[in-house]
Amino acid sequence: MDTKKTTVFIDTNIFVIDLRYKDDVNFKINRSFLDLIAVKGRGVTSIINLLELCGILSFNLNQRQITELFHYFPLRYTIDIIPSNSIDFPLPEIAVKDIMEIIYKKASFGDALIAHSIKEHLKENTVFVSWDAAHFKHLLSVKTMTPKEFLLSTQR
Repeated sequence: MDTKKTTVFIDTNIFVIDLRYKDDVNFKINRSFLDLIAVKGRGVTSIINLLELCGILSFNLNQRQITELFHYFPLRYTIDIIPSNSIDFPLPEIAVKDIMEIIYKKASFGDALIAHSIKEHLKENTVFVSWDAAHFKHLLSVKTMTPKEFLLSTQR
C-alpha cells in the first residue's frame, strides 16, 4: 500500500491503547503503526473520535490536561482532524435518518457517527484502521484494516 497517496483514518481505540495501555498485547504493533503514520502517512481522525478520546480519558485527567490533549493531539500524532479541531467549531447537524441508516446495519451510535463522518469528509483512497475493523467492514465503502494488517500491507 502506498501510504503517501492513501488517507489513513485512525479510530479512537488505537489512541487509547497508545496513551493508556502500555501493557496491552497489541501495544508494540499499535505504536509501530502510529510511528509509520507520523513519518509517511496521511493520518486523520474525526472531531467525534477526538471528543470520544477526551471523554474516555476524562476519568483520569483534570480539566487542564483534557484541554491540552484536545489542542495538542494532532501535533502529538502528526494527523489531521476532520472537519476541524477548533474548540469553537460547531458540530455539524446530522439528519437522524442518516444515522439510523447506519444503525440499521448493526452499529452503535458512536460507530454510526464515525462512519457518517468518514462518508461525509473522505473520498476514495481512504483506509479505516481500527482494532475493531471487523465492526466497520459492512458500514463503510472504504477498506478497513487492523493496525497489524495495515503494517503488513506496507511491507508488500
